Amino acid sequence: MQLTPLIAFHMGCALGATAIGPVALWARRRGAARPALHRAAGYGFVLLMLGSALSALLIRDFSLPNWAGFTPIHLLVPFTLGLLVLSFWHLAHKRIDLHRHIMRRLYFGACLTAGLFTLLPGRLLGGLLWKQLA
Repeated sequence: MQLTPLIAFHMGCALGATAIGPVALWARRRGAARPALHRAAGYGFVLLMLGSALSALLIRDFSLPNWAGFTPIHLLVPFTLGLLVLSFWHLAHKRIDLHRHIMRRLYFGACLTAGLFTLLPGRLLGGLLWKQLA
């Protein structure tokens, strides 16, 4: 697989969400609430996650084990979209603790864990990384 504009967009969104997520989480921690920063970083995180998840639907890989070009990592798309919707539903119903729990889970699951899977051999970033280390 090569770096296409779609993959570059997807990577940019994913890397941006990974970078801005801790800002949103940090800005709302107990004892040092910064609501304006939390809200701005949070909306940025959500938009970047939406961009990353929706662009992932258009990226197909027929070289790995797949079903119609969708690989197991594509299972994170409905997971991500569902958690975003659920998080805002809890926020609308003033269940802040559940909103916080879901957003943390989304960050650690979809950004960090999925990010580690992209470093596997056979993936674009993994291939670049392992070629450089070899």
